Amino acid sequence: MDGTGLPLVSLITPGQAGDSPMLLPLLGQLRVTRPAGRPRTRPEAVLGDKAYSSRAIRTHLRARGIKAVIPEPADQQGHRRRRGARGGRPVSLDADAYKGRNVIERQYAHLKQWRGLATRYDKYAIIYRAAVVLNAVLAWSKRLSDMP
Repeated sequence: MDGTGLPLVSLITPGQAGDSPMLLPLLGQLRVTRPAGRPRTRPEAVLGDKAYSSRAIRTHLRARGIKAVIPEPADQQGHRRRRGARGGRPVSLDADAYKGRNVIERQYAHLKQWRGLATRYDKYAIIYRAAVVLNAVLAWSKRLSDMP
């Protein structure tokens, strides 16, 4: 989602799959068109909760020049401190930018107001994905109709 809560890309996974392993494939699909030139594929920052705080995700974001606004869990802090100088530097967290994550959480709460999306009654993933895309289209059309 962008900073205003509009969905940019979606990926359907099994219900028991975690969210954080899907971040890298989602970033691989991200394409935001611009008025001129190639589409943008690299966001300025990625906001996530503590579940997204993994070495693989942080390394990938750092390699692509994307700012990670992800807090470090207490257990990872303890492991880093125990390792001493070999543990590396503490991760930085932009607390002001992290406050913007509530926009994303509110949009997910709005998305779950659709009963079919919240409970996943659909037998086929293609039907469920169609509902997700329809919800995204409605969110984008509502935002565009609100613009002057």
